[in-house]
Parts: sequence; structure tokens; C-alpha cells
Amino acid sequence: MAQDVDLFVAIAEIAGVFVGFGALISVTRRTEIEASQLGLIRAVVTIGLVVIVAALIPVALVRYGVTGHNLWSLSSLGFLFLIWAVIIFSLRRPENRELAITRARTSPVMAGFFWLLLEVPMQVPLILAVLGVNPDLEPAFYLTALVLNLFEAAFVLAQFVYSQVSAPSA
Repeated sequence: MAQDVDLFVAIAEIAGVFVGFGALISVTRRTEIEASQLGLIRAVVTIGLVVIVAALIPVALVRYGVTGHNLWSLSSLGFLFLIWAVIIFSLRRPENRELAITRARTSPVMAGFFWLLLEVPMQVPLILAVLGVNPDLEPAFYLTALVLNLFEAAFVLAQFVYSQVSAPSA
């Protein structure tokens, strides 16, 4: 687990860069950014925060003596809870629902990529870890979910960057 701790802390540090970058953009350019672009920046920050917390859950649990399947099952449950809490709380805001619907209609390929190639594959390993399908692979399942969540942050950040390039200049 010592190697995992170092790796998870490094992943949390990388996610912190996404959080800081997104927060900086949202604060310094708030009046220049369209609502849809601000939504993307908020998503980058939120996804980054989820990665940070999820990366540190097993690190903290190990300190309490939790090991083996219990460690990965509890960590995975916590990670799944974070994912779904963010999705539910985000979609409770009308502007976020409208943005999600608009993005799905105007860019179904990108929306499909996000959900089918990132979100679902991120959650499946967590569910496998919770269920104890293959205890030897549970650390790999968790790492896969963390990396895919980090890829989500990068994907959303890239969407923001390319929306800036294609946005008409004022």
C-alpha cells in the first residue's frame, strides 16, 4: 500500500492543478466568460475536487488500519457517493440542466464520449471493487477509476479551451 499512497497523493496533486487553474480562470475572467463556458470551468474544478478527495480516501482509511477488500470497498463506495452527489447536485441547478441538454443536442458525439467512454468505465471498476468480484484487482480498479476521473477533468478543460478558440471575438 505504500506505493499506492505515493501514487494517490501524486494524483491528488495533479488534480489540484486542475482545480487551481479552473478557479483562477473563473475568478479572473468571470465577466468575459459565457454561461456555458463558466459551466465548463466549474465542472473542471468540481471534477478535480472529486479526484483529490477520492485519491485521499484510501490513504486516510489505511491510517485507521483498514486493509484488503474492506479498504477498497469502502473507498469505492465513497468515490461512487462523491460522483453521484456531484451529478445530482449539479443537475438540480436549472442552468446546469439546460447546459447538459443543449450540449447533448448540439454535440452528441462529445456527450457520448464523456458518458460512454469516461463516466461509465470509471464507475464500473468501482462497482466491481464494492462487490468483491476480484479482490486481487481492487487496487487496480480504484486506480483506473481515479485516472479516468482525471481524464474527465482534462476532457472538460480541453472543451473549454477549444470553445475559447472557436468563440467569436467581441
